[in-house]
Amino acid sequence: MSTLKPTKKISRRQELRQDTVVTFSAKVWQFVDQNRAVAYGALGALVLVAAGIVGYSYLQSQRNAEAQQHLAPVVRVYEKGMYAEALEGTGLEMGLLAIAEEYGSTDAGNLAHFYAADALYRQGENDRALAHFEAVEKTANYVGASALAGEAAIYETKSEHPRAAELYKRAALLFPNEVQSPFYLIEAGRAFENAGDYARAIETYELVSKEYAQSMQARDVDMLVARVEAKRNSSS
Repeated sequence: MSTLKPTKKISRRQELRQDTVVTFSAKVWQFVDQNRAVAYGALGALVLVAAGIVGYSYLQSQRNAEAQQHLAPVVRVYEKGMYAEALEGTGLEMGLLAIAEEYGSTDAGNLAHFYAADALYRQGENDRALAHFEAVEKTANYVGASALAGEAAIYETKSEHPRAAELYKRAALLFPNEVQSPFYLIEAGRAFENAGDYARAIETYELVSKEYAQSMQARDVDMLVARVEAKRNSSS
């Protein structure tokens, strides 16, 4: 008696499916064989792109490390309130302006833009400060939110209250937190109020009570809303 098992019968549908797979595979290999130069060229291009990305990341890492070395000593000068020296540098140390220009695309260079903007603002050089605040990358962190608030403060000095209000509100929403956000919302509400946009002023003030009820700023919301309501009623 034979020990071989009977061959399982394959359905016509399975045969067609297998034929399709074989045919497709053959066509793929035929295309690759006929277009070998193109395929290899595309593969080479991908390798070059990947190498470029890795190389750029490494270069940026190195430049960021350099920028951090320059930034650390000058920040100590800035923290002492020596803003002119911090901006221009002291002795052999680069100043904030030079670091921002040389390394602006790095994380440390981004911080240099922020410190330079604040130092310029404290010296009353608002237009130059605004340019550096605008150059700061607006990522969702304290620095990004603070840079937006810095822009808002400068536009307030120009009496551009609607723009200041929008920037303060963006600062509050960019990086929600219990420390900065309620303060920025109050500033945004005040700017809307100064712009005569009483509806948005009330809405923004009330957002403090809704989102940051435990904050110090929330204690003043009722008073602020009442003040805006009085202004709105007297103007109608």
